[in-house]
Amino acid sequence: MLLKRFSVFLLSISIAGTLSAQETKVQGPDGNLSVSFSINEGRLFYSLKNRGETVLENSPLGLYTNEGDFVDSLSLVDSEMDKVEKTYEQDRIKTSKVTYKANVLRLTVENGQKNKLSVVFQVSDHDVAFRYELPVWGERRSAVVLREETGYRFPENTTAFLSNMMTPMTAFARTAPSYESGYIADAPLAKAKSKYGFVFPGLFRIGNTGWALLSETGVSSLYCASHLSEISTEGVFHVAYPDMAQNNGFGSTGAAVSLPAVTPWRTITVGNDLQPIVETTIPFDVVEPLYEASQQYKFGKSTWSWIVWQDQSMNWKDQVTYIDLASDLGYPYILVDAFWDENLGKEKLEELVQYAKSKNVDIFLWYNSNGAFNDAPQGPRNKMNTSIVRKSEMKWLQRIGVKGLKVDFLGGDKQETMRLYEDILSDANDHGLMVIFHGATLPRGWERMYPNYVGSEAVIASEMLIFSQHARDNEAFYATLHPFIRNTVGSMEFGGVLLNKYLHKENKDRNKRLTTDAFQLATAVLFQNPVQPFALTPNNLSDVPSFEIDFMRNVPTTWDETRFIAGYPGKYAVLARRHGEKWYLAGVNAEDTPQKIKLHVGMLGGGLQSMISDKSDGTTYQSNLKIDKRGEVEVTIQPKGGIVIF
Repeated sequence: MLLKRFSVFLLSISIAGTLSAQETKVQGPDGNLSVSFSINEGRLFYSLKNRGETVLENSPLGLYTNEGDFVDSLSLVDSEMDKVEKTYEQDRIKTSKVTYKANVLRLTVENGQKNKLSVVFQVSDHDVAFRYELPVWGERRSAVVLREETGYRFPENTTAFLSNMMTPMTAFARTAPSYESGYIADAPLAKAKSKYGFVFPGLFRIGNTGWALLSETGVSSLYCASHLSEISTEGVFHVAYPDMAQNNGFGSTGAAVSLPAVTPWRTITVGNDLQPIVETTIPFDVVEPLYEASQQYKFGKSTWSWIVWQDQSMNWKDQVTYIDLASDLGYPYILVDAFWDENLGKEKLEELVQYAKSKNVDIFLWYNSNGAFNDAPQGPRNKMNTSIVRKSEMKWLQRIGVKGLKVDFLGGDKQETMRLYEDILSDANDHGLMVIFHGATLPRGWERMYPNYVGSEAVIASEMLIFSQHARDNEAFYATLHPFIRNTVGSMEFGGVLLNKYLHKENKDRNKRLTTDAFQLATAVLFQNPVQPFALTPNNLSDVPSFEIDFMRNVPTTWDETRFIAGYPGKYAVLARRHGEKWYLAGVNAEDTPQKIKLHVGMLGGGLQSMISDKSDGTTYQSNLKIDKRGEVEVTIQPKGGIVIF
């Protein structure tokens, strides 16, 4: 990694004062993004413009701590500007090589008790990241951050695309919140009401002038995760900390910190169109690895029986069948899901690992996170929640050759839960194990922070298509939101590509799939996760066209570049991703009418040759691609249908 910092002294105020008579400003390198600051009646505010158009009106900043508040009676004591530039490589996100340049403004304020606090803004061409820095306060070297005043005030003509925070200790076995709610889409701000607020990320359309995506990154064991409050009567979304009821009421809602300390980064991605939203790397730009990988981890595709064949498949015969399926497809992994401890046991599991190895397949193994803060009965339970038991279990997993874990039912954003995430990841790395989290919170820069982290669910994923008619009815709608919201800030373990016409083992009569095969294939590209369990079943090898299986044999799960091509959240989405020298373009349509689009693909090079798409009757077919001299191709994406071009 190349890291350069240039310190450019812009402004230093050595005496306490206010910004009421002046405005401090920081712009991005290209001058388009501009953040301005002011202190009005002792309170600190910021505003944001893009190309002169307002993105955020005066929005509040500040913290409440047990050592004093940094909200009222503030005065400015120092202000200075820096620049940051770095390049880095990352093998598990949407782009493998990244260059990040930003201008940095550090504002230091003082409260009525003469304690200081700094707020640091980094502004790049399309992204704003900011956080608070807490110094040592006299003899105080520890503190608790109780809550934030931080807020976002959008112009009145803004509409919102938001997913509500689930009610704590509800849903299956009291495992909520698990970031598995639906969305309001293009809703007026006045309708952004939810008692428990909204999860990060949140997408906003600002009239006809542009888009903004709000999120956070850099959350580790040293802090709690946060979310957006419902809109206030003053028209402000605030950063909100976890509800006390989460995790069965155990753990505090704020963050205990050792001074000096920093908060996680709050991020704002801005664009005139959706390209910066889809292509942003800001969740990873402002964080660094917390430890080194104990080995080089191998990513790729996986089969898993549970998604379609369910709990009954957790037996030797069915797991061997799915190992054979993975081997036939050339997939490096099988995910062995819940209840393996009861139905197979450790001795037979060791035999299964050896059988898989004989087929050049490795195993990911499911675990319940613990039983202390939910009622989930699935086992193994109480193996991940304490250090002594966890390390012993992981030592055994390493010895028998398991390659990764899927840890489920974490259900909360408190600092106590963030510690559990980090402890699992750190111990797993010591034993050469990758980790997927399920029934879990949004990942916040974790692909870069934790080298053995390989994805989280945190979405209405494929299992809900099995369980819920509502999810099946809205599958296409949600699929056209995820590339612009959830999946753009972090890996998304969706577990999809369901090619059964009916979503159960018998593949008839019930749980009818409402999207086409081409739609399903497209999600293999649209949804990014470095280790992705796909929902293919053994019967698909003979009951779907061979070109569909060939596509699923070859489609990668890691990408070197991602580009926005076309789309509108909730209506349709078209993205292109590159693996090595080969591009894959995928699109889906949630509308009730066909979507005719002229795609500009010339910039992707001459390697695109084939297209899989749908006829009006829902039949999926493959054809040769015809690109005109201008590098354009006209396609039609059928309702609840899709295309893949490769």
